[in-house]
Amino acid sequence: MTANTADLQTDRTLGELEVVHQFTDGPMPTGVSVSHTGRVFVNFPKWGDDVPATVAEIRDGQVVAFPEQAWNDPSGDDDRGAFVSVQSIVVDPADRLWVLDTGSPLFQPTQVGGPKLVCVDLATDTVVQTIVFPREVALETTYLNDVRFDLRRGEAGIAYITDSADSGENAIIVVDLASGEVWRRLRDHPSTKAQVPPELLLMVEGRPFLEQPEPDAQPQPVAMGADGIAISADGARLWYCPLASRHWYSVATDALVDRAQDDAAVAATVVDEGDKGCAGDGLETDDAGNLYATAGEQNAIVRRRPDGTMETVVHDPRLLWPDTMSVATDGHLYVTANQLHRQSRYSGGTDLRRFPYVLFRTPIGAGPVLLRR
Repeated sequence: MTANTADLQTDRTLGELEVVHQFTDGPMPTGVSVSHTGRVFVNFPKWGDDVPATVAEIRDGQVVAFPEQAWNDPSGDDDRGAFVSVQSIVVDPADRLWVLDTGSPLFQPTQVGGPKLVCVDLATDTVVQTIVFPREVALETTYLNDVRFDLRRGEAGIAYITDSADSGENAIIVVDLASGEVWRRLRDHPSTKAQVPPELLLMVEGRPFLEQPEPDAQPQPVAMGADGIAISADGARLWYCPLASRHWYSVATDALVDRAQDDAAVAATVVDEGDKGCAGDGLETDDAGNLYATAGEQNAIVRRRPDGTMETVVHDPRLLWPDTMSVATDGHLYVTANQLHRQSRYSGGTDLRRFPYVLFRTPIGAGPVLLRR
Protein backbone atom coordinates (compact mmCIF):
# COMPACT_ATOMS: atom_id res chain seq x y z
CA MET A 1 0.00 0.00 0.00
CA THR A 2 1.40 3.39 -1.03
CA ALA A 3 0.72 6.25 1.35
CA ASN A 4 -0.52 9.58 0.06
CA THR A 5 2.42 11.89 0.71
CA ALA A 6 -0.01 14.81 0.99
CA ASP A 7 -1.21 13.27 4.25
CA LEU A 8 2.24 13.19 5.86
CA GLN A 9 2.59 15.42 8.87
CA THR A 10 5.30 18.09 9.10
CA ASP A 11 6.70 20.30 11.81
CA ARG A 12 4.03 22.85 12.76
CA THR A 13 4.75 26.54 12.64
CA LEU A 14 3.69 28.79 15.50
CA GLY A 15 3.01 32.50 15.57
CA GLU A 16 3.07 35.15 12.85
CA LEU A 17 6.17 36.03 10.84
CA GLU A 18 6.11 38.94 8.39
CA VAL A 19 8.92 39.66 5.92
CA VAL A 20 10.19 43.23 6.30
CA HIS A 21 13.17 43.06 3.94
CA GLN A 22 15.00 40.42 1.88
CA PHE A 23 18.76 40.76 1.43
CA THR A 24 19.08 39.23 -2.04
CA ASP A 25 22.78 39.94 -2.42
CA GLY A 26 25.69 41.30 -0.43
CA PRO A 27 26.87 40.49 3.10
CA MET A 28 24.93 38.81 5.89
CA PRO A 29 23.35 41.11 8.49
CA THR A 30 23.53 40.60 12.23
CA GLY A 31 22.08 43.59 14.08
CA VAL A 32 18.79 45.42 13.62
CA SER A 33 17.25 48.33 15.51
CA VAL A 34 14.14 50.39 14.86
CA SER A 35 13.83 54.06 15.79
CA HIS A 36 10.80 55.47 17.59
CA THR A 37 9.65 56.93 14.25
CA GLY A 38 9.96 53.61 12.44
CA ARG A 39 13.35 53.97 10.73
CA VAL A 40 15.06 50.59 10.33
CA PHE A 41 18.84 50.22 10.74
CA VAL A 42 20.99 47.14 10.16
CA ASN A 43 24.66 46.26 10.33
CA PHE A 44 27.04 43.85 8.62
CA PRO A 45 30.19 42.69 10.45
CA LYS A 46 33.28 41.94 8.38
CA TRP A 47 33.43 38.18 8.74
CA GLY A 48 34.60 37.38 5.21
CA ASP A 49 31.85 38.78 2.98
CA ASP A 50 32.49 41.89 0.91
CA VAL A 51 31.02 44.64 3.11
CA PRO A 52 30.53 47.98 1.29
CA ALA A 53 28.98 49.52 4.45
CA THR A 54 29.09 47.96 7.92
CA VAL A 55 26.17 50.19 9.10
CA ALA A 56 23.15 50.95 6.94
CA GLU A 57 19.55 52.11 6.90
CA ILE A 58 16.81 50.39 4.92
CA ARG A 59 15.18 53.18 2.90
CA ASP A 60 12.47 52.48 0.33
CA GLY A 61 13.58 48.88 0.11
CA GLN A 62 17.24 49.76 -0.43
CA VAL A 63 20.23 49.29 1.90
CA VAL A 64 21.93 52.69 2.23
CA ALA A 65 25.23 53.39 4.05
CA PHE A 66 24.62 55.24 7.33
CA PRO A 67 25.16 57.94 8.42
CA GLU A 68 27.23 58.30 5.24
CA GLN A 69 29.69 56.27 3.20
CA ALA A 70 32.69 58.08 4.69
CA TRP A 71 31.93 56.63 8.12
CA ASN A 72 32.00 53.17 6.52
CA ASP A 73 35.44 53.56 4.89
CA PRO A 74 38.02 53.19 7.68
CA SER A 75 41.67 53.92 6.99
CA GLY A 76 42.69 50.96 9.16
CA ASP A 77 41.66 48.82 12.10
CA ASP A 78 42.65 51.65 14.48
CA ASP A 79 40.55 54.38 12.83
CA ARG A 80 38.81 56.40 15.55
CA GLY A 81 36.72 58.34 13.04
CA ALA A 82 35.17 55.51 11.03
CA PHE A 83 33.48 52.15 11.58
CA VAL A 84 35.92 49.24 11.37
CA SER A 85 33.58 46.24 11.76
CA VAL A 86 30.23 46.68 13.47
CA GLN A 87 28.50 43.85 15.32
CA SER A 88 25.54 45.70 16.85
CA ILE A 89 23.49 48.87 16.47
CA VAL A 90 20.91 49.96 19.06
CA VAL A 91 18.43 52.84 19.25
CA ASP A 92 18.46 54.14 22.83
CA PRO A 93 15.49 55.46 24.87
CA ALA A 94 16.25 59.00 23.62
CA ASP A 95 15.89 57.80 20.00
CA ARG A 96 19.59 58.05 19.17
CA LEU A 97 21.41 55.31 17.25
CA TRP A 98 24.46 53.87 18.98
CA VAL A 99 26.97 51.91 16.91
CA LEU A 100 29.09 49.25 18.65
CA ASP A 101 32.30 48.83 16.67
CA THR A 102 34.24 45.64 17.41
CA GLY A 103 37.38 46.95 15.72
CA SER A 104 37.94 43.28 14.86
CA PRO A 105 37.43 42.26 11.21
CA LEU A 106 37.62 38.48 10.85
CA PHE A 107 37.92 38.30 14.66
CA GLN A 108 41.50 39.59 14.46
CA PRO A 109 43.26 41.14 17.48
CA THR A 110 41.95 44.63 18.17
CA GLN A 111 43.98 47.82 17.84
CA VAL A 112 43.38 50.83 20.08
CA GLY A 113 41.04 53.18 18.24
CA GLY A 114 39.00 50.43 16.62
CA PRO A 115 36.77 49.22 19.51
CA LYS A 116 34.40 52.08 20.28
CA LEU A 117 30.84 53.22 20.89
CA VAL A 118 29.52 55.89 18.53
CA CYS A 119 26.30 57.93 18.94
CA VAL A 120 24.39 59.24 15.92
CA ASP A 121 21.73 61.93 16.41
CA LEU A 122 18.79 60.74 14.30
CA ALA A 123 17.35 64.25 14.08
CA THR A 124 20.36 65.34 12.02
CA ASP A 125 21.98 61.99 11.08
CA THR A 126 25.31 63.21 12.43
CA VAL A 127 27.77 61.66 14.85
CA VAL A 128 27.62 63.52 18.18
CA GLN A 129 29.76 61.34 20.48
CA THR A 130 32.51 58.76 20.16
CA ILE A 131 33.82 56.74 23.11
CA VAL A 132 37.04 54.91 22.23
CA PHE A 133 37.83 52.04 24.58
CA PRO A 134 41.31 51.97 26.16
CA ARG A 135 43.48 48.87 25.95
CA GLU A 136 42.79 47.86 29.56
CA VAL A 137 39.09 47.55 28.67
CA ALA A 138 39.16 46.45 25.02
CA LEU A 139 41.78 43.71 25.18
CA GLU A 140 43.45 42.32 22.06
CA THR A 141 41.07 39.36 22.32
CA THR A 142 37.95 41.45 23.03
CA TYR A 143 34.91 41.09 20.77
CA LEU A 144 32.31 43.75 21.60
CA ASN A 145 29.05 41.97 20.87
CA ASP A 146 25.88 43.72 22.06
CA VAL A 147 24.85 46.78 24.07
CA ARG A 148 21.92 48.12 26.11
CA PHE A 149 21.26 51.54 27.67
CA ASP A 150 19.78 52.93 30.87
CA LEU A 151 19.59 56.73 30.63
CA ARG A 152 18.23 57.10 34.19
CA ARG A 153 21.63 56.47 35.77
CA GLY A 154 24.34 59.08 36.16
CA GLU A 155 24.48 62.40 34.35
CA ALA A 156 23.85 61.02 30.86
CA GLY A 157 23.16 57.33 31.33
CA ILE A 158 24.97 54.00 31.43
CA ALA A 159 25.65 51.46 28.68
CA TYR A 160 26.28 47.74 29.25
CA ILE A 161 28.20 45.68 26.69
CA THR A 162 29.04 41.98 26.37
CA ASP A 163 32.56 40.83 25.49
CA SER A 164 31.96 37.50 23.76
CA ALA A 165 35.61 36.73 22.90
CA ASP A 166 36.01 33.12 21.78
CA SER A 167 39.71 32.90 22.71
CA GLY A 168 40.12 35.30 25.60
CA GLU A 169 38.54 36.81 28.68
CA ASN A 170 34.77 37.30 28.69
CA ALA A 171 33.14 40.08 30.66
CA ILE A 172 30.44 42.72 30.97
CA ILE A 173 31.72 46.20 30.06
CA VAL A 174 30.15 49.25 31.70
CA VAL A 175 30.24 52.71 30.09
CA ASP A 176 29.48 56.06 31.74
CA LEU A 177 28.06 58.00 28.80
CA ALA A 178 28.76 61.41 30.37
CA SER A 179 32.43 60.97 31.20
CA GLY A 180 33.30 58.25 28.70
CA GLU A 181 34.77 56.20 31.54
CA VAL A 182 34.71 52.47 30.79
CA TRP A 183 35.37 49.44 33.02
CA ARG A 184 35.14 45.64 32.96
CA ARG A 185 32.98 43.54 35.30
CA LEU A 186 32.53 39.79 35.83
CA ARG A 187 35.91 39.13 34.25
CA ASP A 188 35.84 35.47 33.18
CA HIS A 189 33.05 34.75 35.65
CA PRO A 190 31.63 31.25 34.93
CA SER A 191 28.32 32.79 33.85
CA THR A 192 30.09 34.61 30.99
CA LYS A 193 31.79 31.50 29.59
CA ALA A 194 30.68 29.21 26.78
CA GLN A 195 29.72 25.63 27.57
CA VAL A 196 31.37 22.95 25.43
CA PRO A 197 30.92 19.21 24.85
CA PRO A 198 30.30 16.97 26.66
CA GLU A 199 28.54 19.53 28.88
CA LEU A 200 26.73 21.01 25.88
CA LEU A 201 26.49 20.00 22.23
CA LEU A 202 24.63 22.50 20.07
CA MET A 203 22.49 21.07 17.25
CA VAL A 204 21.22 23.18 14.34
CA GLU A 205 19.38 21.82 11.29
CA GLY A 206 19.93 18.30 12.57
CA ARG A 207 23.73 18.43 12.83
CA PRO A 208 26.25 19.43 15.47
CA PHE A 209 27.07 23.13 15.45
CA LEU A 210 30.86 23.10 15.64
CA GLU A 211 33.72 25.06 14.12
CA GLN A 212 35.35 23.28 11.20
CA PRO A 213 36.88 25.78 8.74
CA GLU A 214 38.53 23.09 6.57
CA PRO A 215 37.26 19.67 5.40
CA ASP A 216 39.97 17.75 7.27
CA ALA A 217 40.09 20.03 10.33
CA GLN A 218 39.18 18.56 13.70
CA PRO A 219 35.80 20.05 14.70
CA GLN A 220 36.06 22.41 17.66
CA PRO A 221 33.36 23.72 20.02
CA VAL A 222 31.77 27.10 19.37
CA ALA A 223 33.36 29.13 22.17
CA MET A 224 31.56 32.49 22.05
CA GLY A 225 30.97 33.69 25.61
CA ALA A 226 28.71 36.44 26.98
CA ASP A 227 26.67 37.51 23.97
CA GLY A 228 22.97 38.36 24.33
CA ILE A 229 22.10 41.14 26.78
CA ALA A 230 18.92 42.85 28.04
CA ILE A 231 17.94 45.16 30.88
CA SER A 232 14.91 44.27 33.00
CA ALA A 233 11.97 46.65 32.64
CA ASP A 234 12.66 48.20 36.05
CA GLY A 235 16.38 48.57 35.30
CA ALA A 236 17.40 46.60 38.39
CA ARG A 237 18.87 43.53 36.67
CA LEU A 238 21.03 43.01 33.60
CA TRP A 239 20.30 39.72 31.85
CA TYR A 240 22.89 38.03 29.63
CA CYS A 241 23.79 34.69 28.09
CA PRO A 242 26.73 33.09 26.30
CA LEU A 243 25.97 31.99 22.75
CA ALA A 244 27.03 28.44 23.61
CA SER A 245 24.76 27.90 26.59
CA ARG A 246 21.11 27.16 27.23
CA HIS A 247 21.25 29.05 30.53
CA TRP A 248 20.76 32.74 31.09
CA TYR A 249 21.90 34.83 34.00
CA SER A 250 21.25 38.18 35.63
CA VAL A 251 23.33 40.55 37.73
CA ALA A 252 22.41 43.59 39.82
CA THR A 253 22.95 46.81 37.87
CA ASP A 254 23.59 48.68 41.15
CA ALA A 255 26.65 46.48 41.62
CA LEU A 256 27.87 46.86 38.04
CA VAL A 257 27.92 50.66 38.19
CA ASP A 258 29.28 51.04 41.74
CA ARG A 259 33.05 51.40 41.31
CA ALA A 260 33.50 50.99 45.08
CA GLN A 261 32.36 47.35 44.90
CA ASP A 262 35.05 44.79 44.14
CA ASP A 263 34.69 41.91 41.70
CA ALA A 264 33.63 39.46 44.40
CA ALA A 265 30.81 41.75 45.54
CA VAL A 266 29.54 42.12 41.98
CA ALA A 267 29.75 38.37 41.37
CA ALA A 268 27.75 37.73 44.54
CA THR A 269 24.73 39.36 42.87
CA VAL A 270 24.78 36.99 39.86
CA VAL A 271 21.74 34.72 39.59
CA ASP A 272 21.51 31.65 37.36
CA GLU A 273 18.04 32.23 35.92
CA GLY A 274 17.78 28.65 34.72
CA ASP A 275 17.52 26.77 31.45
CA LYS A 276 15.78 28.81 28.75
CA GLY A 277 15.32 25.69 26.64
CA CYS A 278 17.45 26.91 23.78
CA ALA A 279 20.78 28.36 22.75
CA GLY A 280 21.23 31.56 20.77
CA ASP A 281 22.86 34.96 20.70
CA GLY A 282 19.96 37.40 21.03
CA LEU A 283 18.15 38.79 24.09
CA GLU A 284 15.58 41.58 24.27
CA THR A 285 12.97 42.93 26.68
CA ASP A 286 9.78 44.97 26.41
CA ASP A 287 7.88 47.46 28.53
CA ALA A 288 5.52 44.75 29.79
CA GLY A 289 8.40 43.01 31.57
CA ASN A 290 8.79 40.15 29.10
CA LEU A 291 12.21 38.80 28.15
CA TYR A 292 12.85 37.37 24.68
CA ALA A 293 15.55 34.94 23.57
CA THR A 294 16.47 33.68 20.13
CA ALA A 295 16.41 29.90 19.78
CA GLY A 296 18.88 29.06 17.01
CA GLU A 297 18.49 25.33 17.48
CA GLN A 298 14.70 25.45 17.08
CA ASN A 299 14.23 28.22 14.46
CA ALA A 300 12.26 30.10 17.08
CA ILE A 301 11.97 32.97 19.54
CA VAL A 302 10.93 32.25 23.11
CA ARG A 303 9.56 34.56 25.78
CA ARG A 304 9.81 34.57 29.56
CA ARG A 305 6.77 36.17 31.18
CA PRO A 306 7.17 38.29 34.33
CA ASP A 307 5.88 35.35 36.40
CA GLY A 308 8.70 33.15 35.05
CA THR A 309 6.65 31.02 32.66
CA MET A 310 8.19 30.27 29.27
CA GLU A 311 6.40 30.21 25.93
CA THR A 312 7.24 30.24 22.22
CA VAL A 313 6.48 33.50 20.40
CA VAL A 314 7.19 32.21 16.92
CA HIS A 315 8.56 28.99 15.43
CA ASP A 316 9.10 28.87 11.68
CA PRO A 317 11.55 26.97 9.40
CA ARG A 318 12.34 30.29 7.71
CA LEU A 319 13.98 31.51 10.93
CA LEU A 320 17.36 30.12 9.92
CA TRP A 321 19.44 31.33 12.83
CA PRO A 322 17.42 34.17 14.38
CA ASP A 323 20.17 36.55 15.43
CA THR A 324 19.38 40.04 16.77
CA MET A 325 16.00 41.33 17.96
CA SER A 326 14.56 44.82 18.35
CA VAL A 327 11.29 45.73 20.05
CA ALA A 328 9.71 48.64 18.16
CA THR A 329 7.10 51.23 19.05
CA ASP A 330 4.77 49.70 16.43
CA GLY A 331 4.19 46.71 18.76
CA HIS A 332 6.38 44.32 16.77
CA LEU A 333 9.55 42.40 17.51
CA TYR A 334 12.00 42.65 14.59
CA VAL A 335 14.58 39.90 14.04
CA THR A 336 17.30 39.09 11.51
CA ALA A 337 17.63 35.54 10.16
CA ASN A 338 21.08 35.26 8.62
CA GLN A 339 22.00 31.56 8.35
CA LEU A 340 25.01 32.17 10.59
CA HIS A 341 25.46 28.46 11.27
CA ARG A 342 25.84 27.75 7.52
CA GLN A 343 29.01 29.85 7.18
CA SER A 344 32.07 28.03 5.87
CA ARG A 345 33.80 28.14 9.27
CA TYR A 346 31.08 25.81 10.60
CA SER A 347 30.72 23.68 7.45
CA GLY A 348 34.12 22.25 6.61
CA GLY A 349 35.11 25.25 4.51
CA THR A 350 32.00 25.21 2.29
CA ASP A 351 29.66 28.20 2.44
CA LEU A 352 26.16 26.71 2.69
CA ARG A 353 24.32 30.04 2.98
CA ARG A 354 21.77 30.85 0.28
CA PHE A 355 20.14 34.18 -0.51
CA PRO A 356 18.05 35.79 0.68
CA TYR A 357 18.89 36.63 4.26
CA VAL A 358 15.74 38.04 5.83
CA LEU A 359 14.57 40.68 8.26
CA PHE A 360 11.29 39.57 9.83
CA ARG A 361 8.92 40.98 12.41
CA THR A 362 6.28 39.39 14.63
CA PRO A 363 3.52 41.14 16.61
CA ILE A 364 3.96 41.19 20.39
CA GLY A 365 1.65 44.05 21.40
CA ALA A 366 4.30 45.71 23.56
CA GLY A 367 6.84 48.45 23.12
CA PRO A 368 10.50 49.10 23.95
CA VAL A 369 11.65 49.77 27.49
CA LEU A 370 12.24 53.51 27.85
CA LEU A 371 14.82 53.67 30.62
CA ARG A 372 15.21 57.45 30.63
CA ARG A 373 14.30 60.43 32.77
